[in-house]
Amino acid sequence: MKICVVGLGYVGLPLAIQFAQSNITVVGLDTDAKKVELIRKGQTYIKHIPSETIAKMIESKRLSASCDFENVKEADAVIVCVPTPLTKNREPDISYVIETGRSIAPHLSKGTVVVLESTTYPGTTDEDLREVLETGSGMIAGRDFHLAFSPEREDPGNPGSSFELVPKVVGGYTPACLEKAIAIYSRAVTKLVPVSSCRVAEATKLLENIFRSVNIAMVNELKIVYAAMGIDVWEVINAAKTKPFGFMPFYPGPGLGGHCIPIDPFYLTWKAREFEKHTRFIELAGEINTAMPDYVINRVGEALNARRKPLMGSKILILGLAYKPNVDDDRESPSYRLLDKLREQGANVAYHDPYVPVIRPTREHAHWAGTKSVRWDRDTIASFDAVVIATAHAAVNYNELATWAECIVDTRNAMADLNVSNGKVWKA
Repeated sequence: MKICVVGLGYVGLPLAIQFAQSNITVVGLDTDAKKVELIRKGQTYIKHIPSETIAKMIESKRLSASCDFENVKEADAVIVCVPTPLTKNREPDISYVIETGRSIAPHLSKGTVVVLESTTYPGTTDEDLREVLETGSGMIAGRDFHLAFSPEREDPGNPGSSFELVPKVVGGYTPACLEKAIAIYSRAVTKLVPVSSCRVAEATKLLENIFRSVNIAMVNELKIVYAAMGIDVWEVINAAKTKPFGFMPFYPGPGLGGHCIPIDPFYLTWKAREFEKHTRFIELAGEINTAMPDYVINRVGEALNARRKPLMGSKILILGLAYKPNVDDDRESPSYRLLDKLREQGANVAYHDPYVPVIRPTREHAHWAGTKSVRWDRDTIASFDAVVIATAHAAVNYNELATWAECIVDTRNAMADLNVSNGKVWKA
């Protein structure tokens, strides 16, 4: 069996490695020649994926990388893992999916299985992608080639999350398409969850992320309400989660990050308009979560005022640029909004993140490209008027932070168990 995985990012590369480790020949396809070259050399560009793992698969000849889509001709399956962002108007952008379909179509062979893993609205696979593949190949989906959707379920930074053990939802364009897709994934995944259609599989992924978005918004709102009452929301959550039924803990923060939760719910919001339906929960959750950086900045201002310092002209350090702990993924990170908004208010800002030593060029935050993480030492940290804990990496020594920093604004409850002098730590 030979598989092509298109898109070698945070989803595609782990998927390609898992299939290669399952004794399947995998060709990773990407338009980024730098990624392809690094993989060929057995080198990683994603922090939580060791170079040794890639090198081993390259040496075994089970994994290779290329920019040439002619490799699709010999593939039994093509799995698409490309970005699905939002436009500037906060509407779905499936252009990467469509362009990938156009690149695949001329090389598609009869009997090949094409699976989309990119999170998107229901109908993308069996309408938009199918049309592009059929037009470009001259073949018919469900008859000449097979089409399916199987959403990714990656949990980067979680050592307890194993790709092969996470149940995999699969939906096919036809029953035969589903059967073929299951045959592919069963080689690398222990448990498969077949559903009746591509649309059900697409909707399943959206539900998973909307569930998180809405519940995080709820605790973010409660954080503000309880703070006004002099109640610590973290203590409340810790007490509530002792209930062995009917409760699942979610935690507040400075806003949503990553390529899923801040974006995916709005794919359904947009699609719902086609059916004259309004997704009020989703939109309200988006408003609350989007407002969190402003709340954090207000707390920074209060903390500085208590020290008779204005926000304007103060030196502020953002601790943690990645959107979640112990990874280098900074996509949609609320830390960027904190940096932007603090700078707009006249503060001198910098960041420290052991996983992001230099900010890489991106479309959204091009103005920060090349900015380097400041050093972690007493003199550097003590030079800041306030430190904002935006991401609680395990690699950070919070005891040192407590000793070195005079003012800490903690959005992640990272300082809760430390013996810190009164008035030094402000929760946000």
